Parts: sequence; C-alpha cells; structure tokens
Amino acid sequence: MQNTIKSSISFTGKGLHSGAPATVTVRPAGAHHGIWFSRSDVLVGDRLIPARWDAVNRSPLCTKLENASGLAVSTVEHLMAALAGCGIHNAMIDIDGPEVPILDGSAIPFVRGFMQRGIRQLSAPVMAFEVLKTVTVQDGEATATIAPADTLRIDFEIDFTDAAIGHQKKSLVMNNGSFARELCDSRTFCRQADVDAMQANGLALGGDSGENAVVFDGDRVISPGGLRYADEPVRHKMLDALGDLALAGAPILGHYTGFRAGHSLTNTLLRALFATPGAVRLITCDAQTAARLPGAGLIWDEIPQVA
Repeated sequence: MQNTIKSSISFTGKGLHSGAPATVTVRPAGAHHGIWFSRSDVLVGDRLIPARWDAVNRSPLCTKLENASGLAVSTVEHLMAALAGCGIHNAMIDIDGPEVPILDGSAIPFVRGFMQRGIRQLSAPVMAFEVLKTVTVQDGEATATIAPADTLRIDFEIDFTDAAIGHQKKSLVMNNGSFARELCDSRTFCRQADVDAMQANGLALGGDSGENAVVFDGDRVISPGGLRYADEPVRHKMLDALGDLALAGAPILGHYTGFRAGHSLTNTLLRALFATPGAVRLITCDAQTAARLPGAGLIWDEIPQVA
C-alpha cells in the first residue's frame, strides 16, 4: 500500500552551496498525491514544485527542481533518497528558501526523523515503474544504465586519482531496509581543490570545515573524525542515485548501474527511459511486489546511530 508520514517534522540548517539558512517541513499527504515542494517564502505566484524527473534543471553539483514559473529548489537528492528509502510515497514539503539544508551531508537525519514520526499506510495500492527494456546513456567516460529486474538494485563504480578515494565498487538491492542500514549515513564528499574552486566561484558557501561533507586531499582524509566507512564515497554515490531515481514519480523495479555517473546523467537516464517506446510501464503492486520496493522491511534498530 502507499505510505505517508504520520505527522509533520521539520529540519533546519543551511544550504551547502548557497550557505543560506533554511527550514524544510515534511507533512503528510493523501494517496496519489506524490511528492511536492512548496516555497513558503514566496508570497505570490506558483510556489509549488513537483519532485519529478521532468522538473529537473540539470546540474553536475546537485539536483535542482524548477516549476514552469522558474521557481526552484535545489539539493533535494538526500531528502528524496530518505523518502524513497523509508517507503514514503506521498508528502508535501514546505521550504522557506531555495536550497534544502545539507545537515550532516548524508540522509540519516531525515531517515531517523521520519522513523521517529512513524509511517502511515494509506488505503490505496502502491504503483511502481517496471523497466522492460535496457536503456543506457553516456557522457564521456561516465555511463548510467537501467535494465529489467524484479526489484530495485543499484550497482555503482567510481574511480578517482586521489589515493584516499581511488577505485570503489558496490552493489546493493534496495529492499529489506538496506538503504537505511548501509547507505543513509554516507556523506557527500569532495576534494579540497574542488572546494577552493567552488568557493572562489560563489558555491559551496555552506561548507563547514568538513562537518557536512567528507573532504579529501590526495592521500589524506582531512575531515574531522575521518570516514564512516572505508568505501563511504561510493556508498554516497548510491545514496544520490536512489534520490535521483525517486524523481521518476513512483518506485522503480529495475537494475541501475552507474560508472562515474552523477546527478545530471541519472536524470538523462530517466528522460531516455520515459522517451523510449515500450521501455517502462506503470503497474499496480500486489503484496509480493510491494515487499520488494525500497523501504520495505525497514527496522528502527538497524538504522545507524551517527548524527
């Protein structure tokens, strides 16, 4: 069945790129509502922004959503991953600024907040997109593929020249609480040289000495406390991929494979999937199928204790 959150919950922090303070409040919504953002700081005009693939204004640094009036909200990927990973299909999200707060750089503050509030089942069956044909997109050396599967599986591979990151690879089926158990506390990461360049160009203004991101410099991890996992970077890329795939508008039954892929390429993949005749269909999930969706089987005691 479709789910929503039992009661509203707010998260306050600052945007990673803008540095602007923001509060985001996730509210319950009825069946078939989907996920929508509402810019509460905007008093006139259309302030509703759909959390959907065709509303993405593609960017290499984050996922930015924009409505037909040009009103936007950015860095939605960690929040979207948490909603998908907790099996929340319907929510209204109020935000009083242009960027979702970065918090600790992972999705775990959202996951723990949602689970503390509780998940409410609605009286309507959950819908899912079943992938029927393999679709691949490429940008230089980066590739992203979605192929038929009876659940959502994410395979990801990264390869960085920085010795502290290097070559990392991981595969995970996204049901049975695996997102919350293995991915949700993995933080966004960057190289110190990239931080310096971004801040010189007016970006990453909310970066806080490695407190909301893992910062690497060659063979060193320079963030306080080091890594949460030896392969935290590839885990975070998988977290991002789940959040970006959640913009399909319904859970996906398919096998996603990313090699050096980022937000923009995953969105390009969704656009290609929905543009390819016969590549995907919307189905009504029976109990067995619903049990294979992200969020199914999530147990509070398995959620990491960090953050």
